Amino acid sequence: MLWLSESDVVRLLPMAEAIGQMRAAFEDLARGEASNQPRRRLVLPSGAVLHSMAGAWGGYFGAKIYSTHPGSGAHFLVLLYRAEDGRPLALIEANHLGQIRTGATTGLATDLLAAPEASTVGLIGSGFQARAQLEAVAAVRQLRRIRVWSPTREHRERFAAEQSEKLGVEVRSVGSAREAVEDAEIVVTATSAREPVLEADWVAAGAHVNAVGSNQPRRRELPAQLVRRADLIVVDSVEQARIESGDLLLAFADDDWRRLVELKDLVAGRLLWERPPGKVSVFKSNGLGLEDVAAAALVYRKAVAEGCGRELPLFHS
Repeated sequence: MLWLSESDVVRLLPMAEAIGQMRAAFEDLARGEASNQPRRRLVLPSGAVLHSMAGAWGGYFGAKIYSTHPGSGAHFLVLLYRAEDGRPLALIEANHLGQIRTGATTGLATDLLAAPEASTVGLIGSGFQARAQLEAVAAVRQLRRIRVWSPTREHRERFAAEQSEKLGVEVRSVGSAREAVEDAEIVVTATSAREPVLEADWVAAGAHVNAVGSNQPRRRELPAQLVRRADLIVVDSVEQARIESGDLLLAFADDDWRRLVELKDLVAGRLLWERPPGKVSVFKSNGLGLEDVAAAALVYRKAVAEGCGRELPLFHS
C-alpha cells in the first residue's frame, strides 16, 4: 500500500490531465459504469466534523475522509482500493487533490457550457480553491481579461500578482464584487460566504456562472433571483444537490428540481447546449466522491509507473 503526499499529488496531477480524467469519469457515470455515494457528516459537540464521500470508477473504488474544526482547519485523506478484490492500494494526502479535482470539474463544465469565444472572467474569491478554479478555466478558454474581488484587499492583490505571473494574463484586483462580475463572460464564485456574494442583475446576458464555494444546505453564494433567471442549471449530482446545495435549496420550490441537468448527461451528449444568444447557464458544483476516486486513480497509476511514494506495511498481502 502506497503512501502519497501532497507534494506527490501536486506533481502527478496537472490540471489538463485532471480535466481529462473528470471527463472520463462522468462519461462512465453516464453509462452506468461508475458510481457515487454522497457526502455524509458526523458533527461533534466540540465543533469538529467528520466528512466522508465515496465512489467507484475504472477498476478502483475508495473514499475521501476529512475532518474540519473552526480552530484547526481541514485535514483530507483518500483511501484507494482495487475493485477486483478489494485490495488497499494507496493512502493519499488529499487537500490538493480535492482542490485540483474541483477545479478540473469546473474546467470540464466551462468547456461544455461557456461560449467558445468567452475570454473575460470575473472571479469572486482569492483563496485556496480560487487558484485551481482560475487555472482550470484558463485551460479550456483563451482568456484575455481576468478580474478578481475578495473582501481583503491584501489577499486579492497578492492573488492577482501571483496568478498574472502563472497564467501569463493580467489578473486585475478590483474594488467590488460588482466590478468583477459585470460584463464577464465567465463568472466564478469560490468563497466561504453564507449569503449571496453577487446580485442577479450584475450577470451579463450570455454569461456562464460556476458556483463552487458552498456545499452546506444553509449557505449560498448565488441569489435566488439568479438561480430562477438561469436558462440552464447543471449539477454534478442531483442526489447530492438535494442534500447540500444551499444555492438551490434556498431558491427552489419543489417543482424546480426538474429543471436540473446532471453533468454526466452533458458529457454524454444527451443534452446539446449550443448557447442561444443572451442565455445564462449555471454550474453548481458540490464535489463528488467519484471525482476524488478518479483523481486518486490517476495519481496512483503514475506513482506506480514512476516508482515514487512510500510503502506502508499496514496490511498483509
